[in-house]
Amino acid sequence: MNTISKKILMITALAMSMGFWGCKKALEEKSFTFVSPNNFYQNETDAKAAINGVYNELYTYDLFIQPFWNLTLLDDDHVSGADWYLGNAGAGNPQSYWGVSRPWAGCYTMISRANAVLENVANISSMNATVRDRILGEAYFLRGWAYFQLVQLYGGVPVRLKSLSQDKSTNVPRSSVKEVYDVVISDFKNAESKLLPSTDANVGELGRVTKAVASSFLAKTYLTMASGALSAANIKVRGGNDNSYYTYSKTVVAGYESFDSPAYFKLARDKAQEVISSYGASYALFTNWKDVFAKGNRNKQEQMWELQSLAGTDFQNDLHSYFSAGSLFGIGAVWMSNHHYDNYELSDTRVLDGVTHRYKANWGTYYYYPSAQSSLYGGTAPDGTVYNNDGAADNKAYINKYSDVSDPTLGKSDAFYPLLRYSEVLLIFAEAENEINPGSSTAYTQLNAVRTRAKASSAPIGMGREDFRSFVLEERGREFALENSIRHFDLLRWGIYLGVMNRITVQQNNINKQRTQRNLLLPIPQDEMNTNKAITANNPGW
Repeated sequence: MNTISKKILMITALAMSMGFWGCKKALEEKSFTFVSPNNFYQNETDAKAAINGVYNELYTYDLFIQPFWNLTLLDDDHVSGADWYLGNAGAGNPQSYWGVSRPWAGCYTMISRANAVLENVANISSMNATVRDRILGEAYFLRGWAYFQLVQLYGGVPVRLKSLSQDKSTNVPRSSVKEVYDVVISDFKNAESKLLPSTDANVGELGRVTKAVASSFLAKTYLTMASGALSAANIKVRGGNDNSYYTYSKTVVAGYESFDSPAYFKLARDKAQEVISSYGASYALFTNWKDVFAKGNRNKQEQMWELQSLAGTDFQNDLHSYFSAGSLFGIGAVWMSNHHYDNYELSDTRVLDGVTHRYKANWGTYYYYPSAQSSLYGGTAPDGTVYNNDGAADNKAYINKYSDVSDPTLGKSDAFYPLLRYSEVLLIFAEAENEINPGSSTAYTQLNAVRTRAKASSAPIGMGREDFRSFVLEERGREFALENSIRHFDLLRWGIYLGVMNRITVQQNNINKQRTQRNLLLPIPQDEMNTNKAITANNPGW
């Protein structure tokens, strides 16, 4: 299979030895002075090697091998797990996790490499002009993506729009949240103007971003800004110790005060509609939800942008090992909370097919889930195996989104990680359209497309703005459970993270869900604080 993973595997060593400047410690430069950018960027092969070097950072212990999702995906109200694994970031103590500084370093590594591509590839005349523009579009997108992650995780951050070979400044102050978002929007727009549709012959290998991906992330950025800035609004969330519905008065996210919320909701709605209207021939929901994460459906139809993996190489991750029942640990270390499992209808295939109901641990014990549905899953299986839980401690809802891998007996696997699914575009439209036109039939249409695909009932008719808003938030929780940290960022952008988390005083498996103001942002790494004297204070509470 001709994937970006294979390309990166073959050329990363070359690319890294020919002038990419990493920052394993906050923005430190790795100098490879024996080859200058002027000597390296000569032709199309060099340009492709350069952009692959930007993508490559996604596959490291800075980002998606583990640290990025450990610090975000494990920190929401729908996740539970083993205390030895969720005891740090999953319990509100990210500073105790070994990878706490890695997302900062990883994002700035991507930014610096993208800057180098933008500075040099535009000057290569001896290459296909369409491919050159596409590579520049990829660089703009990946830089914008990195700043989008940084501003959500840390608030205002230093903005660097030149590579470290062009600007070696160490002391760069934090820009405001608005200034960082200006960069994100500009980069996504530039990417959108240069990238190609997925059907274009020059679009490149599987796993690369496309024009539709850039447009979708632009919609997602607008939605984040709009919801973060909205004031005087309520939203209902199911949770707490009793899994009841509680109404929260949302707060304006710090730094978002100047954003025009209605205007950004309209921008989000319009951009999502543009993706739906313009790329309907390229992207669509799978008819059956269980097909979404099948190994044979990677990079197809609904999967707009996936983090690629390749068995037997360094381009693998820890997802299967930590999330799947019957993993390397005997059973997984992370699971969906029992309360969140109860948020689904019994007919919903996202739990019928998306949760492991019968499995055998490595030590030979057979388990079923949930205990409350023993008539469905307990007793004797068709093959004669008897499933009989040992007790309440075994009542764990393991998702199987990352379980279809080449060799499930290995810790590292070739599980693909979805960074954008078409279903999110539909729900972005539904959420934004409701804020503009409450009760809109088109908002219902896109919301119900996601629900009915999963064999869930249609959304209740006649909902007002607040009820529809709340329903979409819960639907996003159901559709993207333990996936791409979406729930974590949803709670933050709506300004209800602290209220929702602190409503839970006793969580499954005794995982601490209590949070304080400091948990709204990650701490700026100490290496950056020591090196960058223009940053005089860390985030609140750190």
